[in-house]
Amino acid sequence: MPNRLQHEPSPYLRQHADNPVDWYPWGEEAFAAARRDDRPIFLSIGYSTCHWCHVMEHESFEDAGIARLLKEQFVSIKVDREERPDVDRVYMAFVQATTGSGGWPMSVWLTPDLKPFLGGTYFPPSGRGGRPGFEDVLREIARRWATGREALVRSASTIVDRLREMQQRSASVAADGVAGTAALADGVQQFVEAFDERHGGFGGAPKFPRPSELLFLLREGARGPNPEARRMAVATLEAIARGGVRDHVGGGFHRYSVDAAWRVPHFEKMLYDQAQLVLACLEAQQSTGQRFFGEVAEDTLAYVLRDMTDEAGGFYSAEDADSLPPEADEGAPASRKAEGAFYLWTDAEVRALLGGDADLVTRRLGIEPNGNAPTDPLGEFRGKNIPHLGQGVHDIAALTGRTVDDVERICDEARGRLFETRARRPRPHLDDKVLAAWNGMMIAACARAGRVLEPPSSERWLGAAARAAAFARERLWDPERRILHRRSRAGQVSIDGYAEDYACLVWGLLELFQAEGRVEWLDWAQELAARQDELFWDEGEGGWFATTGDDPSVLLRMKEDYDGAEPSAGAVAADNALTLARITGDSAAVARAERTLMRFGVRPGQAARVVPMMMAVLARYHAAPTQVVLVGSPDDEGYRALARTVAARYLPFAVRIPVEPGPRQEELAARLPFVGAMTLAGGRPSAYVCTDLTCHEPVTTPAALDAQLASIEQHP
Repeated sequence: MPNRLQHEPSPYLRQHADNPVDWYPWGEEAFAAARRDDRPIFLSIGYSTCHWCHVMEHESFEDAGIARLLKEQFVSIKVDREERPDVDRVYMAFVQATTGSGGWPMSVWLTPDLKPFLGGTYFPPSGRGGRPGFEDVLREIARRWATGREALVRSASTIVDRLREMQQRSASVAADGVAGTAALADGVQQFVEAFDERHGGFGGAPKFPRPSELLFLLREGARGPNPEARRMAVATLEAIARGGVRDHVGGGFHRYSVDAAWRVPHFEKMLYDQAQLVLACLEAQQSTGQRFFGEVAEDTLAYVLRDMTDEAGGFYSAEDADSLPPEADEGAPASRKAEGAFYLWTDAEVRALLGGDADLVTRRLGIEPNGNAPTDPLGEFRGKNIPHLGQGVHDIAALTGRTVDDVERICDEARGRLFETRARRPRPHLDDKVLAAWNGMMIAACARAGRVLEPPSSERWLGAAARAAAFARERLWDPERRILHRRSRAGQVSIDGYAEDYACLVWGLLELFQAEGRVEWLDWAQELAARQDELFWDEGEGGWFATTGDDPSVLLRMKEDYDGAEPSAGAVAADNALTLARITGDSAAVARAERTLMRFGVRPGQAARVVPMMMAVLARYHAAPTQVVLVGSPDDEGYRALARTVAARYLPFAVRIPVEPGPRQEELAARLPFVGAMTLAGGRPSAYVCTDLTCHEPVTTPAALDAQLASIEQHP
């Protein structure tokens, strides 16, 4: 019989609705049951596209004996970490503090008053590989709860007190002013010491594509100037884009690489990775002039719009790593799912499909007769191929006697045939919930593509950004309560947003305003930023809390500074504050950004690999404030020529303000009075470039504008 999770909207919780485990969702019903029966809580946290979450489900949560043990001795709670990052954050801090590592699935045991006393991640059903068996752990905890409960409760209280003290210490760190530019050089040096010269990236396997690292290095490469910073970022991004961690058949990026060479991915696809890597690619194209990065960005956006977009315009969250193998019958049990099954190819499959072109295409995609994943640590992909960019088109042309154009055409056609064939395979599970924070990042990526890339595709990306922003305003924003909801799925909207939801959506709206110039996006961005300050700003110590502190079931009100797969809410909010200040002149926003930066002391560069997005904020803080105002109709070719000129330059710290003469300019001038005097010079589309509160003469030609931009652009 389905358990309580059958009524939950979360795709992750619904995946567990048919488990024999007597699951509860996080909430008072579960807490009351634990108090009433005086039982410890078993808390399991994961997400719907988590591979090892699936493994633990099949091995343990579908086992009748383990389910019976859980029901008799514990109150079992399931949490979707993507919907409840506040809960996840607290218990992840506990697991990391007590075990030295963390991850998902996360398994934590709590007292009935929600204090943790033991935790870990994945447990096999019985002991193996140095890991204790899940059933053995359950029996031992039940025994200790029955015979030594006081010690467990005392230990839990002590641990929570220590975690609370750690949060208070980190929240109260302040310095005499914002760190200087030397901290930025220190930060780059941290990456130099970890850089993998052979494969790109930082450190060894596994390697995660943390775009916030790349954004910091690209931006500091321009501000410094620091050629080494840019070199590391570009080499890493190129390795990621050429490796198997990118889907070369359908577009988009997988979650991370299990090897050092970016060849063997963990196959899940997350929306936040797509958004941030698109932004990094667009900045890399502007920084280097290499069109390759723009092509990768467009390929990724095309994937998101095709496979991860709601009919109403919102963006879905993720696609799973696991799926049924291509030969599986319809209705095959989920236990037959395997990681990467949707994405892998044998050499024979490719040759049968492509015929005479196969030799050329297998060179390009690195397809080998015995498989190309020899570094696959678990041997799961033996004999299979993970497409990546192997030989270059010029090398293939020289080896085969074809022209470069022929090679490119054949590879493009082959990609289409591979895509059509793959589309007939069983697809991985789609997590179709729409999350405010992740949508904000994707809106930012689409809007940036709309102003950096060329028409007509740029118009498609900009339209997607506007549709998603409208979706967020209509579905996620409650104007009466002035509350942003975090999640929408299947017509249901719930969960009051966290700081990251406000911050990331403001980020997207500011990018959209800079692309379109519509007042509605600027107004809403300012309203959301102000509401974020009301709900989350710490007036005493500076910085933004992750939560409001209104939910008593969340034991700690935390400020999360670490930039992991997603940038921290505080870093995004501080960057937004500086952007808003440079658009509107809001000095209070600058003060909030300064107080946030001061929390990291005078030498934050020593922790640059932990807080790269905040380091990017520090780089913006020290860069000269620049505004580029473009006046004219977007349909005018003269205006478009000026816009292309701006897009061709890498100006990561400049704000772009489009101004369309007429009613829109009047409406905008009511918010930004300085644009009211910016008119069409000689009746022609015009550009006004202002730096450090000083404006150049308006120009009307791309050459004149480029000369002005060159005077402020800082290249390595």
